[in-house]
Amino acid sequence: MHKIIEKKQLADTITLMKVEAPMAVREAKPGQFVIVRLDEFGERIPLTICDADKARGTVTLIIQQLGRSTKDLCALKAGDSIKDILGPLGNPTEIEKFGTVVIIGGGVGAAELYTAAKALKEKGNKVITIIGARNKSLIILENEFKAIADEVLITTDDGSYGIKGFVTDALKKVISGQTVNRVICCGPIPMMKAVTMTAKPHNIPVIVSLNAILLDATGMCGSCRCTIEGKTKFSCVDGPEFDGYKVDFDELMARNKRFLDEERRALEG
Repeated sequence: MHKIIEKKQLADTITLMKVEAPMAVREAKPGQFVIVRLDEFGERIPLTICDADKARGTVTLIIQQLGRSTKDLCALKAGDSIKDILGPLGNPTEIEKFGTVVIIGGGVGAAELYTAAKALKEKGNKVITIIGARNKSLIILENEFKAIADEVLITTDDGSYGIKGFVTDALKKVISGQTVNRVICCGPIPMMKAVTMTAKPHNIPVIVSLNAILLDATGMCGSCRCTIEGKTKFSCVDGPEFDGYKVDFDELMARNKRFLDEERRALEG
């Protein structure tokens, strides 16, 4: 059992939890994730490690309520326990001295890139962060990114905060003013596709963290399969990060919709 040490509401449907997980945190690296199971009969929920405190043996998880299982998880309180936390899983983010790196997080995707931004800054890179959401209430980790990044740009679809528009609008501004050596992004699949297409004319390497459907996280179930440069890969063991130019985003969007009816019935039930 893993005790919840701290719980904080970041937005209406987004919750931060710090949870005891000494085994998972011991080898955790930026970009990796864990599989959480609420109880013996619970669904396996993949969650990126937003931060890891090795001294305290805790992981910071940020959960967005999208279905029945995440809703039940977010209903827990500090002092409650989670049955299973398996990890760290997946390949870590490549951390090197690239030069200027733009970190782009769409919605809760910002949480998945926080540790990478910290590590890249410590490596000597100039780190520019772009955080985008539909409106101001869904912007998360702004102050945390400001504490580590050289520059933080905020975009909202409705213009309620920061730049009115999309993360690609902010990216265009950044690219027009300086040399960008790498872009790393995570968020909704259409957003990652748009970021990749925005960077392509400038020949900027783009790394995307694919939020494909994960179940067993061992590559055996095949649920998270995606097509990378015409070849089948599994996001859980081959990723979750891939070269954005090699990803078949249209196929990924179609595959990620295949359980919508089941998710709706679970919520209604």
